[in-house]
Amino acid sequence: MAENTLYYGDNLDVLRRHVDDESVDLVYLDPPFKSEQDYNVLFAEQNGSRAAAQIKAFEDTWRWDQDSAKAYQEVVETGPPRVSQVMQTFRLFLGGSDMMAYLAMMASRLVELRRVLKPTGSVYLHCDPTASHYLKILMDAVFGPVYFRNEIIWKRTSAHSGSKRWGPVHDILLMYSKSDAYCWNPIYQKYSTEYLDQFYRLSDEGGRFQIGDLTGAGIRKGNSGKPWRGIDPTTVSRHWAVPNKIVQGLIGKRDINQLSVQKKLDILDTNRLIYWPPKGKMPRLKRYLDEEKGVAVVDVITDINPIGAFAAERLGYPTQKPEALLERILEASSKKGDMILDPFCGCGTAVVVAERLKRKWTGIDVTHLAVALMKHRLRDAFGNRVKYRVIGEPVSLPDAKTLAKQNRYQFQWWALGLVGARPTEQKKGADRGIDGRLYFHDEPDNSKSKTKQIVISVKSGKVSVKDVRDLRGVVEREAAQIGVLISMEKPTSAMRKEAASAGFYKSPWRKHPVMQILTVAELLKDKKIDYPDVPGVNVTFKRAPKAKCKKIEHPELDYQEQ
Repeated sequence: MAENTLYYGDNLDVLRRHVDDESVDLVYLDPPFKSEQDYNVLFAEQNGSRAAAQIKAFEDTWRWDQDSAKAYQEVVETGPPRVSQVMQTFRLFLGGSDMMAYLAMMASRLVELRRVLKPTGSVYLHCDPTASHYLKILMDAVFGPVYFRNEIIWKRTSAHSGSKRWGPVHDILLMYSKSDAYCWNPIYQKYSTEYLDQFYRLSDEGGRFQIGDLTGAGIRKGNSGKPWRGIDPTTVSRHWAVPNKIVQGLIGKRDINQLSVQKKLDILDTNRLIYWPPKGKMPRLKRYLDEEKGVAVVDVITDINPIGAFAAERLGYPTQKPEALLERILEASSKKGDMILDPFCGCGTAVVVAERLKRKWTGIDVTHLAVALMKHRLRDAFGNRVKYRVIGEPVSLPDAKTLAKQNRYQFQWWALGLVGARPTEQKKGADRGIDGRLYFHDEPDNSKSKTKQIVISVKSGKVSVKDVRDLRGVVEREAAQIGVLISMEKPTSAMRKEAASAGFYKSPWRKHPVMQILTVAELLKDKKIDYPDVPGVNVTFKRAPKAKCKKIEHPELDYQEQ
């Protein structure tokens, strides 16, 4: 498996064909699931002949149909014995419901994820309470109950109205390891203001501190029971209990065993680490705030907020998770150079965080929309510094023509991905002649510069001079700086003449044609849009669309169609 790879296709097929045994250090998956729908809908019996085209990839739903029934049969007949037994039990209880379809699809994928995981690896499955209890049983069967590590609660929103029930405000992450030798790096959070005010009330020239004991319960006859500076701990039925680790840090390489308890106390006092309370009370140990690591992370996460409506990282992707959440997971369960796998990659949060934390990564998604978004996001975040390859996309003109015939929206998203553009809203009639946009800044003071835009139209069929004129009108209407027509066919001389008549946009660096025509063949040869593409200057924080698609059959890949 190559380093840093995006795969387009069904993750089950990709896992089986491209990902080696025990090659992954950490798996994070956030499988699609419609948590907002009526709970009872998940258990509604479905007609077994229901067409696979009813599955809507971006509405997070699974349906019990012939495909899911086939997946169930396969995992029961060829899967590990415990998994087969659990799935048969689920079938008796759930019948032919959508929940059963969801579990059937997940079972085969979880089996493959365990196969590709290293013995030192772990997996985090992100889900909601509607399915978490079923998924935990399924993961117990796949990984073994003894390798369950955590049920992590993430408070994803501060308020949510509930009709005759407690407001649902959390998601669940199930953590499993493949063995007892899994990677774990202790993570510490900052103390809360309330905690600091309660336990770090005291301060001196060294900063804020709390006080701890220098004595332990019970009377001792040795040095620990002898007086120090006139203070006898045995009078209160205690003995001196000096923290050797702190003293050792103060004396360096000297042998601490050669020091008496009273000498150790002298060293602490010389370094101003002893707090002297009012007369008659035992001296205490100072523990300064700046020397504390913080509080160890716990399995209830309340300090990571969901992505706000105007957050810079927000892409508008339905299931996008905050980068801070993925950072905590990757920092806790992996190290630099490890391989991170996200088989339901979506808009690529895990991939972006893995790149930032200097991990290797593999992302898989079944739609060109997601792959296009990931390309754009990686470019926005890292410019040309990030190196990766994409597998499963068209690599030749015949491939592109095949994709265009099968699904024009997938072709459109793929073509936009070639130029690093984000797709626009795909509701019928809502695009107003625009399939994608690029945003850029080209003024020296980026903090005050105006956002400029490029509007893009993608055509998979016949093109004429009318398409250029229409796009030119869109450029004027949108007050865009540049318009780009991406076409499968070569442009006619009349089209080129019409494009040339639009003139040039002048940036601080050079002139750029206002109207540009790029063919798919040219894009496959790495031709780019001519615009002020300056790393570190161009910035875009525009939302991606919420696309609604349906699945159609293809011999090798699962395409999505609106």
